[in-house]
Amino acid sequence: MITSTRRVSPDKSEVRIAFSLDQDSELKDVEESAPPFPDLEHRLQPVSPCSSLRESVQVYRDHCRMAKEFHQVKHQISLLEDRKRELLAELAGDEFVAVEMACLEDEFRVLSEENATLLNVHTERAQQLETLSSTNRNRTGQDSSST
Repeated sequence: MITSTRRVSPDKSEVRIAFSLDQDSELKDVEESAPPFPDLEHRLQPVSPCSSLRESVQVYRDHCRMAKEFHQVKHQISLLEDRKRELLAELAGDEFVAVEMACLEDEFRVLSEENATLLNVHTERAQQLETLSSTNRNRTGQDSSST
């Protein structure tokens, strides 16, 4: 039997090609090299090929290759779903922070307006106090001069 292993592209797994003049040994090699596919439904599992038909062996190999690709895609989907959950959790956290910031900005605006109002009232009262103080001094000065 002649066996050759080759990688078609960096992202694909190795492809194993075996040639034999003895079809029975070829079938045994194919069946031994076929990995189990536990995550594949029972009805979709590769069925052992008919050893007398080369096409059957080829279909079996193709089926095994597709089952392996299915497993890889299923794994990638699982990883992407995990990442999606992480991003959604992060987004929810960001939305919470955004709502909290909006509330704090509103509170800051209200407090700034209240502060400005209080400063105006303070200024007015300080002016009134100054006016009353000077009026009081003038009265005190007039009262002392009339005595």
